[in-house]
Amino acid sequence: MRRAVHRSRLRAATMLPGYSTTSSTSSTGPRLRSGQAEYLMELAIGTPPVPFVALADTGSDLTWTQCQPCKLCFPQDTPVYDPTISSSFSPVPCSSATCLPIWSRNCTPTALCRYRYAYGDGAYSAAPAASAGGVAFGCGTDNGGDSYNSTGTVGLGRGSLSLVAQLGVGKFSYCLTDFFNTSLGSPVLFGSLAELASSGGAAAQSTPLLQSPQSPSRYYVSLEGISLGDTRLPIPNQTFALRADGTGGMIVDSGTIFTVLVESAFRVVANHVAELLGQLAINATSLDNPCFPAPAGERQLPAMPDMVLHFAGGADMTLHRDNYMSFDEEDSSFCLNIAGATSTSTSVLGNFQQQNIQMLFDITVGQMSFVPTNCSKL
Repeated sequence: MRRAVHRSRLRAATMLPGYSTTSSTSSTGPRLRSGQAEYLMELAIGTPPVPFVALADTGSDLTWTQCQPCKLCFPQDTPVYDPTISSSFSPVPCSSATCLPIWSRNCTPTALCRYRYAYGDGAYSAAPAASAGGVAFGCGTDNGGDSYNSTGTVGLGRGSLSLVAQLGVGKFSYCLTDFFNTSLGSPVLFGSLAELASSGGAAAQSTPLLQSPQSPSRYYVSLEGISLGDTRLPIPNQTFALRADGTGGMIVDSGTIFTVLVESAFRVVANHVAELLGQLAINATSLDNPCFPAPAGERQLPAMPDMVLHFAGGADMTLHRDNYMSFDEEDSSFCLNIAGATSTSTSVLGNFQQQNIQMLFDITVGQMSFVPTNCSKL
């Protein structure tokens, strides 16, 4: 879990103006499952189709998978995509409009488009850009960083290279199953299929999607406050505001594990959790997620009130205890799975907090909707 915190904070730290986050084919009925760090999307690529298990990432646009011939590839369980035996594969030339968002230096009109895509946690992919079935993607022959049992990344951002944009659909939805149960899965729905499920009387709620000129590919939302139980926490209204220079704000990122809050808000949340547990965190001065010693022999989380994220438009996202707390067996401690970041950083709603909440991104109308759902039942 310490690696999860470190990775979440690194991604949040790079979500500032000027950071370049720049997609991929899909088979019918792609599904998501937890990899106990990232959520993995199961697809197929090429003709004949080759299995493609990639990180589902709303925080970036480029979809890529490892390709032969590998210069540097991390181990993967499925066959590495071999473009030489795929009848639908074609390289992307520099003259193509598709190349512009991933332009690399020395890209002349007669040359092939190449890319190098780096992520905040140190992972990267580099190689020629390509297309298969009319969808552009990165055919990575030089790849590094943690793979989390994947073969690459599916970019679900708002940019022109994202899978969403290339499919020509105005909306999509996903529903993340239990973080610690890798056997459960749920569908990713695109276009007219992307509707919120009815969920035992729970009402769907919606909040506007904001857009930053400095980071137009990201899904920004306006977080206006946080409650813990019946207590509205003393966090000033403008704490999470998206500023004119592109700093601040909150993005929804399925590729970040733990939610990251700017330090002032993080301290308030952490202190109130400490009060409820009646003890100080082991790492109270750190911006890492705070952990609290569990009583001897105790291996179950104590009862905790719901945490509520208050978004613009009156949309309240309720996080039950297991959406913000976990038991750390290594240290026998109760941990708040929210981390802190510097005041100029962007706050991030991570995937741990999105468990069993169906999320619908309607780009056409500029709105994010959500409803609590048993995702494994969809």
